Formats: sequence, structure tokens, C-alpha cells
Amino acid sequence: MTRLSWKAKEVTIGELAERSGVSASALRFYEREGLIRSRRTSGNQRRYSRDTLRRVAFIRASQRVGIPLAMIREVLGLLPEERTPTREDWAYLSQRWQDDLNNRIRELERLRDNLTDCIGCGCLSIDRCVLANPYDRLGEDGSGPRRLFEG
Repeated sequence: MTRLSWKAKEVTIGELAERSGVSASALRFYEREGLIRSRRTSGNQRRYSRDTLRRVAFIRASQRVGIPLAMIREVLGLLPEERTPTREDWAYLSQRWQDDLNNRIRELERLRDNLTDCIGCGCLSIDRCVLANPYDRLGEDGSGPRRLFEG
């Protein structure tokens, strides 16, 4: 692995990809989506500020817990462009997602706990569905997994 000098103020897309573990195509996508920024050299090559590595790590960690890119873009827009974000900056951003993450955790726990039962969507053809949802009565309440959304 290429070791980035701590003195380097900018990195190439290849260096950023290697160091972050994110492909160059994903970095270009993040840039198109307004999640990260680069400048272009006279030879039209991308150069990223070193703190982009932290932003990419934040994006990946956020994606791992299911945060949509639109929400990630929104909070990254709150970060200062003129300086490297501090630990307090990151804490402020992650705090904004506490309620959403707690709701997701509750939904995942409910899914985990009820995964072996019929979820009441009428699409499963196991023998328990006939007992739990005869004649697809839950389908009259609307589309999708009705029991999964009970709360």
C-alpha cells in the first residue's frame, strides 16, 4: 500500500482510492453527487485535499448503517470547507442521526424477531400463511408486508 506523507496537502484519485479502500469509480460518483470535491490540475487530473479521506470514511460508515446518500450530502454540507473537520464536527453530525438510527434498529429487531413467521404480505406460500393470513385478508389493508409495518 502506498503510504501518504503526512505533509501532503493533496492526493490523487488513485492514492485516495487505495488509502480509503473505495474504488476510483465510487470516488468519481461521490464527486458527481456533491459528497466530495476535487480541483483539476492543468493536465485535467483530480486532486483531493487530504481531509477528503475523512469525508470518504464518514460516507462509507454512514452507508454501512443505512443512511441514504441524500442525508449524507445534507450533513456534509454543514462541514466547513476551509478547514479539516474536528472531532466535535463529526460528533455534531452523527448526533443528527440518532433518532433515525434508533428507529432503524427497532425495525431491524422487529424483523429479526419475526423473520420466521409469515410477515403477512400474502406472497409467501408456506402452510403458516393460510393460518395467519387466510385469503390474503391483510392485502385488503394495502400493499407490502403489512405485519412488518405494525408497530
